[in-house]
Amino acid sequence: MSTENTGVTGHEPHTNPYSEIPKPTPVGVVANAIRGGLIGLAETIPGVSGGTVALITGVYGRLIESAKNITDLPRAASKGTFSAGLRRIDWWLLIPAAVGMLAVVFTMAGIMESFVSGQPVASRALFMGMIAVSVIIPFQELQPGALDKPGMKGKAAIVLVLFAIGLFVLTSLPQAEPTQPPLWLVLIAASIAICALVLPGVSGSFFLLVIGLYAPTMSAVHNRDFAYMGTFALGALIGIVLFVRVLEWLLDHHHTLTLVAMSGLMLGSLRALWPWQSETNELQSVGSDWPLALGLFVLGGAIVAIVAYAQHHFSKKESID
Repeated sequence: MSTENTGVTGHEPHTNPYSEIPKPTPVGVVANAIRGGLIGLAETIPGVSGGTVALITGVYGRLIESAKNITDLPRAASKGTFSAGLRRIDWWLLIPAAVGMLAVVFTMAGIMESFVSGQPVASRALFMGMIAVSVIIPFQELQPGALDKPGMKGKAAIVLVLFAIGLFVLTSLPQAEPTQPPLWLVLIAASIAICALVLPGVSGSFFLLVIGLYAPTMSAVHNRDFAYMGTFALGALIGIVLFVRVLEWLLDHHHTLTLVAMSGLMLGSLRALWPWQSETNELQSVGSDWPLALGLFVLGGAIVAIVAYAQHHFSKKESID
């Protein structure tokens, strides 16, 4: 199996398109649960995208493919191929990952809110290092020679800059004060924020922070507010169903530029993670605690670099085998 078939697009060749997903080893199931936990942890951190973590842990393409297959189930049911459609979904990834994600979110919601709120310089520096290194990961997923096509380098440069500037401007918006939101607003916000699971570089938690819903959402999870969480889950489901089809089409028809756009989004999101910011989200000069911030920045970058290297190494080994 080549890395191109297990990368961002998630497309894998099957002799029978309705064949069941191979059952992983027990270690593989545990690894998927850990991946889900890491994605869940990212979703509690403003400025860090769950999609980015899915990308660096090597399951992004499989998640997108399974999400698309889930949205295909109604059509499969109308054609009498519902059971075959179910077999196309990578349950061996989705279920362990979902369990790991929910376990971490429910465990870490209160802790991460306290860490982000109480240690802004340390948390931003750590996360900034992680995202800075993650910028190069989509480029590793490009097909060989993808940028050598006539005019492609120029288009890629324009896309990279535009998406980076766009997200830089978005993350420069003043953060709203926390409020007790109406459920209809929670529904809409969740449908937008959940796109972070699908699109690397976009932080759902940061979006919630900008519109003043980060603290209420973390509090609802920590306090088991089922009305709030149920509304959020419904909005997330709506967002996933609508957005995953768009991204799948982009990856199929504009693979190279879509990956470049992902890097641009990650690059632009670094503005949100500058360690020294005022309460109104204005950038400030480097503080006296810069040695700690620099150390955490390097640590965050090293963590992602090690994970990315390990993923690339094992994917290459798999393609050789």
